[in-house]
Amino acid sequence: MGRNKKESLIFTSMMCVLMVFGMSVYNVMIFSGLTRSLLGDVLATLLPALAVALVCDIFIVGRLAKGAAGKWLKPDAPVIQKVLTISCLMVCGMVLCMSLYGTLAHYGFTGNFIGHYLKTAGLNIICALPLQLLVVGPLTRLLFSKLFPPHSAVSH
Repeated sequence: MGRNKKESLIFTSMMCVLMVFGMSVYNVMIFSGLTRSLLGDVLATLLPALAVALVCDIFIVGRLAKGAAGKWLKPDAPVIQKVLTISCLMVCGMVLCMSLYGTLAHYGFTGNFIGHYLKTAGLNIICALPLQLLVVGPLTRLLFSKLFPPHSAVSH
């Protein structure tokens, strides 16, 4: 979303912040359980994870997802089909990237790295897809449309 690069960066940043926060809560709960230190543990890891997510989104996953969706969908496809296709592709790509980051951060590059990575990615897709499609995506689009109305009246 966004009519220009500035708006697109704001939209991407909003989406990343909400997804990284939601997925961080989920992953900390999986790793440590529901503890009193949950919010502190999430906040302690939020900025590095957000930085990695933004880089992956802007430079890798976003480009690949939009490119693939552009090739798979007809130009006159309904907007909802475009949104859902790009969202699903983004989730898949970001889960692969962020699960790699999480696996390295929590387990390091050990002998069972591939097993840890596959388990992490499998657990993450279970949460990330519904989180994106049902909560974060709609909420981000709503907030963004309030900040940047689609048909702003231009005064002369």
